[in-house]
This record gives sequence, structure tokens and C-alpha cells, in this order.
Amino acid sequence: MNTLWLQLITSFGLTWLAISFLLRGKMLKSVIDLPNERSLHTTPIPRTGGLGLMVGVLAGWSWNWQPWLLPLAGGVLSLMVLSFLDDLRGLPAGFRFLMHFVVAGIFMLIVALPEPAWLLGLVIAVCMVWIINLYNFMDGSDGLAGGMAIFGFGAYAIAAWLGGDVQLALSALVIATSALAFLLYNFHPARIFMGDAGSIPLGFLAGALGLLGWQRGLWPLWFPLVIFSPFVVDATVTLLKRLVRGEKIWQAHRSHYYQRLIQMGWGHRNTALAEYLLMLSVAASGIAAIKWPVSGQMAFGLGWGLAYFSLAIWIDRRWAIWQKPS
Repeated sequence: MNTLWLQLITSFGLTWLAISFLLRGKMLKSVIDLPNERSLHTTPIPRTGGLGLMVGVLAGWSWNWQPWLLPLAGGVLSLMVLSFLDDLRGLPAGFRFLMHFVVAGIFMLIVALPEPAWLLGLVIAVCMVWIINLYNFMDGSDGLAGGMAIFGFGAYAIAAWLGGDVQLALSALVIATSALAFLLYNFHPARIFMGDAGSIPLGFLAGALGLLGWQRGLWPLWFPLVIFSPFVVDATVTLLKRLVRGEKIWQAHRSHYYQRLIQMGWGHRNTALAEYLLMLSVAASGIAAIKWPVSGQMAFGLGWGLAYFSLAIWIDRRWAIWQKPS
């Protein structure tokens, strides 16, 4: 129990202190998110908060270090440095994606999927790269990405603890605790943004911990997708719709569902609170459904599929009405 509190206090405290320093430091404060066509904010905001969040995560893990944390920490550090350089100077998109595949591939090799399952491993690696990037795509509103980290990794922690894997539960809880400290600065009106240095590693951790939990028999393979479905569904459906419309998917845009809610007058705060309710609902129901029979799990997936379909239709219709000239 003492180790637990040391981990949580360290992760929360160092994240809070690191972000306080980043807001005061002149060099890192120069990494500014300037408003553009994708932005929902109107004033320049520092985008270095993810550095503080990752410092808290790695420091929290250090109190109860486990050998299996090494590939996780290595992936986090690699992606954090790569993404901070991108925030600082801008890196070619092709190079960034290549490095995401390299990190995901190395992690897949280290966690040692059985050799006959190489095709499954390839599919999972591609899914990990998508999760890495979709987390970044969804980091465009005050409090959204930080909230997803709290609910998503908090759900991992509860499910792992219920499954008897205390170490995995603690590791996930450390991430959620660091995200809570970050949210103190990022909830509307945000004083600092996460930036790629935070969102990209968080996406990696969402996929990596989800895979580890599946390998250890803690949850089915669908569980991570459901837990992070508020991000997975929005980003994936938006990407597919833009492809159908023939848009350049690599260009900045404001057509995510959460972005449309904000533009229609919900604002950052109300949109974040509505998303938190959705995140809590999928997390609670997903944890409950882990032990259900296969038929129950299929019904569970169908139910949430219909719910998301209904939400998407409702927002699309409201958006069409909102766009009509008065």
C-alpha cells in the first residue's frame, strides 16, 4: 500500500510541478499552438503539457519497476522525443508514420506473440499505429484527451485489478493519475495543451496495455477498442467520411464530431462533460461485460454500435440544420 501511494503521489505531483515549470520556462514556452483552420481556440497556447504528463508516468512507474515495463517505457520515450521534435520543428508526415510503425513493431516483437500468429500480430501492429495517431487527432479540445486518459486507463486499472493482475493495474492507474494532474491545467479554459509529445505516447500506451491485458487473459481483444471507443469511433468514422468525399486526409480540418458540437454552440466545457459521460458509460459497461458469455458480449457490442450510429446521425442532422442560412 505504501508503494501504491508513492506511485500515485509521485505521478500526480511531478506532473503538476513539471507543467508549472513548463508554463514558466521561456524555452519550452516557445512551443506554441497557433490558431489555424483546425483549431477551436483563438489565442496562442503552449503545447508542452504532454512532456510533464509523461515525466509523471515514468517517475510513478520507477517506484515499482517491473521488467515488462521496459518496452513500454522505451516506446514512450522514443515517441515523446520524436513527437516533441515534431512540435518544435515539424517533421515529414511519412517519417513520423514510419517511426510509429517501427516502435509498434519492436513492441510486438518484444511482447513475443506466438510465431503462428504473425498475421494477427501484423494486424494488431497496424491497429496500434492507428490508435497512436487517432489519439493525436482527437486532441483538439480543452480537457478531451486528458479525460479519455483518466477514464480509459482507469478502466484498464479496474479490470486488471479485478482479474488479479495488481502490477498492470498499478501501471495503468499511474497513467490515469498523471492525466488528472494534467487536466488541472487543460480543462476549459486551457492554460496548456498536451501536444504530440503527450497524445502520441498516450495512444501507444492505450494499444500496448490493451494488448498486454489480452495476452494475460484479463480481457477479450475487443475490450481496449470499447474502452477507447469515444476516440476510436469519432476518428475512424470521420476519416472514412473524408475519404468518401475525396478530401486530403492529411490536411487539418474541423469535421470531427466533437469539433462540430463545439462549433454548434456546446462549447469546450459542455462538450468535454458530455464526452466524459460517454467515456464513463463505455468503461463501466465494458468492465461488466468482460465475464459475460459470448452471446452477451456480442449483444453488448451490437448495442454500443447502434448507440454510436444513433449519436452520429443526430449530430450530422443537427450540423446540417446549423449550416443552413437563417
